[in-house]
Formats: sequence, structure tokens, C-alpha cells
Amino acid sequence: MQVNIRRWVKELKKQKDEPVCAYMHDLPSLESHIKSMASILPQKTRLFYAIKANPDPKILETLLPHVDGFEVASLGELQRVRHVSAEIPVLFGGPGKKEYELEQALQTGISYIHVESLLELQKLIHVATRMDIDTNILLRVNLHDHTLPVTNVTMAGKPSPFGMDEWNIEEALAILQDSENTHVHFQGFHFHSLSNNMHADRHMEMILLYMEKVEEWKQKFNVEVRVVNVGGGFGVSYDDKPSFDWERFTTLFKRSGMHHRLGKTKLFFEPGRYIVADCAYYAAEVIDLKPSMNQNFAILRGGTHHQRLPASWGHDHPFSIISIDDQQWKYDFERPGINNGSVTLVGELCSPKDRFHSEAKIKQLRVGDIVVFEKSGAYSWTISHHDFLGHPYPDFLYKEEGMKDEPSTVSLTSNER
Repeated sequence: MQVNIRRWVKELKKQKDEPVCAYMHDLPSLESHIKSMASILPQKTRLFYAIKANPDPKILETLLPHVDGFEVASLGELQRVRHVSAEIPVLFGGPGKKEYELEQALQTGISYIHVESLLELQKLIHVATRMDIDTNILLRVNLHDHTLPVTNVTMAGKPSPFGMDEWNIEEALAILQDSENTHVHFQGFHFHSLSNNMHADRHMEMILLYMEKVEEWKQKFNVEVRVVNVGGGFGVSYDDKPSFDWERFTTLFKRSGMHHRLGKTKLFFEPGRYIVADCAYYAAEVIDLKPSMNQNFAILRGGTHHQRLPASWGHDHPFSIISIDDQQWKYDFERPGINNGSVTLVGELCSPKDRFHSEAKIKQLRVGDIVVFEKSGAYSWTISHHDFLGHPYPDFLYKEEGMKDEPSTVSLTSNER
């Protein structure tokens, strides 16, 4: 854990009468990370951020100067992007686009719409023609009978609600080439087959497979392909295994000869988790410690109604403990604690699924200490059931460029949620 997060937590504990519960965002670290990614981006490729991972406005503002655009999957996400920038390029995906979403997307200005089905294509042509607005599209394709990397979230290579099957491409192109369609323009293909892939070599093999298919379709259907969107899916490890190696992946990409193979075609990446996972921490104070049938449970102020990722993915989430000294224990009875034992970290909800980490080995944990869950920048707050049981929301804190780390000078900024 970075030193400044420890200082933030202790400063917050001093400032609050209530138990600590907060998201803490390290925006300078996020900016450093995205700049590092962009600096080794291969030629003819573009880097977009999929905001579903975390649409926090301050995160979007931090990423804005360093990405080529944003990917959204709803009108609400589009509005969040347009709140921070009226001009930045936007990709619009998602399997259930409504007619009013297509209308507002066309009015607001979208760079590319990822078309997921033949019906959606027909609806888009209908809307664009009625509004007399031109738009560019990529056909999202679900590859079949191909070996893809194995991850805990797979969206292609099997029956799926995402994208259209390969054998639908010919019909989609025929619809686009109909003489009555003069507003919706085919630009290429979109693939997003999986999420959270840890293996750079397998990911590169997958992209080479994509390109083989695109080259086959170009010849078969006699179409020009200006863009291939290969999605995201770069993995973040929540245990002791290594995360996706972006540097190795980009090196493999450059060695593959892809630069020459692409020709005039541009290739888009649209990662989410890999960009933001490490930029935020979720801090929750220990409210109670109690034994039950030879196990110890730490009840935290917070839970999966704030940070649902570990329950959603079924993993033990990485954490650190920040000890709070006895001077801040305000009661005249003994402060409960565990030394050199194991403890299961759970939240304050009336649900057995409200669990962060099972049987964690710890040196010391006491009521009043703060547990800080690392890698909480992606798929954490926004996928959580915030209003279940009506507990108060956490604080949202941000370290921004120029803020100092000394506890006496830390400035804690809180957003209303």
C-alpha cells in the first residue's frame, strides 16, 4: 500500500466521529499509469477507456487528455462523458439499445455505434433516416468454433446475447447496401470475446485470429474495413498471480508485423478494468470482532452494497490493515482484538454473501482498525446495490495533483452521491 493512503486513512479517522467508510482515489497514480500505457501504444492503434469499469467524473477528467476516446454502453454513460467533454470521440456499445438511446446518440455525436444484431441495425437505419443524420458503425461479431483464452467471463465462442453470429455478416452487409440506406455507414468489425484475461501471449494470439477473420471477410464480401475494434479484456489479478503484462503484449504486437498487416485500417483497444483497478481503495472500519464455531468474523462498516466485486466474482479481495492506536478507543471496556490468527472479513448487511475475504491470516486486527481493500477502482461502487438496507453511502475522497501527503496538510474532497 502506498504511504499516502495510510496517512489519508489516519487523517480521516481523526476528522470523523462516525466509523470510517470511504473510497479513496489516487488520481496522480491513475494519470501516471495511463500515460505509461499510451507511451508504448503501437502504431495504427487507438486507446479508448470503457467507462463501465468506473464512470466517476474525476476519473474521466483525469483520463481525458491521455485517451483517444471513451466507450459507453448506455445513454446514462454517454451523458457522463458529454458532461466532461462535448468533443471527445465516443464508441457506443451494448446489446439492448433502445430507439430513444439511438436518437440521442445521433443528436449528441457518436464516432461509432457497435451494432449487435440485425434488428438493431434495421432500427438504427430507420432512426438515422428519419432524423437525416449520418453515422458510422462497426458490426459486433461473435466468433464460433474457435479456441479463445479461458477467463471467468467469456462472451463469445459460444451461444451469447452479445454480437451477431458470423453467418449473419452477409445479411447485415446486404441490409447496409440497400439503396434506401444512405445514412448508416459500415466501417468495420468489433470483437469483445472475454474479460479479465491475464495472459499477454494468448491475447495476442486472439487478436491474430481476429485479423485472419477480418481478412477473410474482406475478400469474401468485397468490403473495405477501416476499423477493427478488438475490445479490452486485459486482466487484473486479485491474488498472488501476475496481472496482464501490457508491456509484453505491446512488444508482441509490434513483433507480429501487425503494423504492415493493418495497412490503412485502424485498430482500437477499449480496456476498462486494467486502466482503473489500481487507482482506488475502499476503506472500512472494524465495528465488531466475534468468534463463531471456531472461526473469527470481523464486521466492517461497509460491505458489498458498496464494493460488490469480490462477491460478484467469488474471490478473496486483497487488503491491508491500518492499526488505530488505543488513544482513539473511547470506551472503558476492553478493546476486542485477534493476534496471529485467521479472520473472515464481512460487511454490515443481513446477508451471508456480504463477504470480502474468507479465513484471512493476520498478525493483528482490533475493533476500530481500518481495513483497506486494494484494487477497488474497477467494477466496485457502480455495480453495487447501494440502497439495500438503507445504510449511508461511503465518503468519496480524491488525491489530486499538487496535494501533499503530510497528514496535517492533506485535503480530503468528498462528492455527494
